[in-house]
Amino acid sequence: MCDILRDMLHQWHGTIDLIQRALAEDAAMADPTTALLPSHLTGRSVMVAKEPGVVAGIDVALEVFRQMDSSVHYETLVPDGERVEPSEELAVIEGRIQGILRAERTALNFVQRMSGIATATNSFVQAVADLNTTIIDTRKTLPGWRLLDKYAVRTGGGHNHRMNLSDGVLIKDNHIVAMGTLGVGLTDLIHRARAQAPHMIRIEVEVESLEQLREALDGDPDILLLDNMDIETMRQAVKLCKGRALTEASGGVTLETVRAIAETGVDLVSTGAITHSVKALDISLDTTPNPST
Repeated sequence: MCDILRDMLHQWHGTIDLIQRALAEDAAMADPTTALLPSHLTGRSVMVAKEPGVVAGIDVALEVFRQMDSSVHYETLVPDGERVEPSEELAVIEGRIQGILRAERTALNFVQRMSGIATATNSFVQAVADLNTTIIDTRKTLPGWRLLDKYAVRTGGGHNHRMNLSDGVLIKDNHIVAMGTLGVGLTDLIHRARAQAPHMIRIEVEVESLEQLREALDGDPDILLLDNMDIETMRQAVKLCKGRALTEASGGVTLETVRAIAETGVDLVSTGAITHSVKALDISLDTTPNPST
């Protein structure tokens, strides 16, 4: 298992719980079709890429097979983060076919989604590879999958925004409007955040115009989130923030627009597209029974 995933799992053990819940959801142990096979029948299964992409979640998928049948043997052929081509073999699982087939769909669901995220992320990363802009994710992740979605982003070459709400102060439009009804302006709100937040927490503020950006800068935030700004306004915003705060572009970022956005000089580009509506990478499992059984 790669170091990044091992570190994440050390901090959050919910991945195993998620795998177990996924197997229970599929009623894997109650499968009447697989029960037709004799329990002693063994075989060899190969996980195969059906289309090009960047793989992620191989070890998670293999853990699904282990959770179903601890006697299976497996081998990773391609490490997470590698780009693969159609027909390339990713991993091998050997053992009782009953267990392998019961776990097959659940295992593939994990690796296909995670590889889809890694592949999409890598496309964004490559689009701005020669610029000083970092692609980051959002919290628009599948409920319960936050750790795995964000791990897949990192595997694809991207970086993570907040893992959860406790990771930083992000003052958005609804916070600004709510406090505005109490007579608290944006600059004042930032000062309050600075006074209340632990010293290790960074403060980011969402702005929608240059006027709002200037007001926010008076509060000395760490990061300005430039929300749905057009390219020219964003370019001006970056100049105003230079040397005073990092800039993050967000809102409607697509693979077609990310290059132009990055060329404005923003430090970060965040996009929910790489996690909330990603296309799974097509991966299959080919199983061959052992002739001796």
